[in-house]
Amino acid sequence: MNDGPPGGDHERDERSREEPAGDASAASLESRIAGSPRAERAGETRSAFGGSRVLVAGGGTAGHIEPAMNLADAVRRLDPAATITALGTVKGLDQDLIPARGYPLELVPPVPLPRRVNKALFATPRRVREAVNVAAGVIDRAGIEVVVGFGGYVAVPAYLAARKRGIPIVVHEANARPGLANRLAARLTSHVFTASPRAKLKHAQMIGMPLRPAIAQLDRAALRGEARERFGLAPDRPTLLVFGGSQGARSINTAASGSVGALRAAGIQVIHVIGPKNELVVPDGDPRYLVLPYVEQMQYAYAAADFALCRCGAMTCAELAAVGLPAAYVPYPVGNGEQRFNAMPIVEAGGGLLVDDADLDVDWILANVVPKLTDPQVLARMSGAAEHAGARDGDVVLARHVLDVARAYRATHSPGGGSR
Repeated sequence: MNDGPPGGDHERDERSREEPAGDASAASLESRIAGSPRAERAGETRSAFGGSRVLVAGGGTAGHIEPAMNLADAVRRLDPAATITALGTVKGLDQDLIPARGYPLELVPPVPLPRRVNKALFATPRRVREAVNVAAGVIDRAGIEVVVGFGGYVAVPAYLAARKRGIPIVVHEANARPGLANRLAARLTSHVFTASPRAKLKHAQMIGMPLRPAIAQLDRAALRGEARERFGLAPDRPTLLVFGGSQGARSINTAASGSVGALRAAGIQVIHVIGPKNELVVPDGDPRYLVLPYVEQMQYAYAAADFALCRCGAMTCAELAAVGLPAAYVPYPVGNGEQRFNAMPIVEAGGGLLVDDADLDVDWILANVVPKLTDPQVLARMSGAAEHAGARDGDVVLARHVLDVARAYRATHSPGGGSR
């Protein structure tokens, strides 16, 4: 499989892997939480949150599941007594990815969404009503105190069920162009957060993307030697990372592999993640052109690289900006064009390039990527610009907001303090 089909499945293209959780030490995590300039009340003890009960709704695609799970991990770090339940459907990647992260998964019937937010959405046809009732049952059984939605078709039943039960809603939008579910939810709550400054939602506050600690805490320069040794690369040659998403990207694979002669002539070595179902044969030579089906621990690929050639899904853009890795972004050409908007803040800041899928070829790589990849001063400027456009603490900032909302709800709805 190469580039995914239109619709929800195409978002799989924005991830080159689902790597295991980072192995950052507790001390390092504490330091990051305490040092985050936007994390509120950093000195507060974790136990003060008191076992919050949280429902996360972000199923369907990796683009929705990954930030939801990263937020769940951050909540668990801040409040080890928290109970976190994930809401998903039988469609998509929910049953593959969510239990593997250690969270119970409750399923609701999949709900097709109308194209526009209008009164018809609230009329709730039978399938929507059934899904809302199932979601409300999950809220009741788990004693949920806050519902956190990340968009997608599983989020709408969660949002409507939360409203039905009087449970507060927190929304996070990953893409620069919000989807229907979160446009709806922004009308139901004032707790709205975005990964991109370009996302236009009512009440929105830009905090960045919830990332894994292995990425959020990555020091590329410190890890570079180990990472290049891990991939069998030379320690001192400019290095290009090529990837297209969890399933690979045919156009990127073709253009990059077709450039092998020009890249080698310029002294550039390559890590090319082609996707697990793709095949690519590149002649042996020097510098090395390493072809891999996937990379489980992507922080090593980021650390080994000086520049990337990739799609621009929301998570990819957030990760590359956070770690300061310059990139040439190639928007997925099918869908509503949101990938282009995800990359624009980084490109406008000077941290990346943007090229249409149809324009990506050997000549473009030779004219645009090679000169930058072989100029250390240009790389340094682009790296700083990319990092300036990103954020590393989105998981902690969002988790603190979620826990604050849960605690406020508990204060007025616990026995003696009110009723649900």
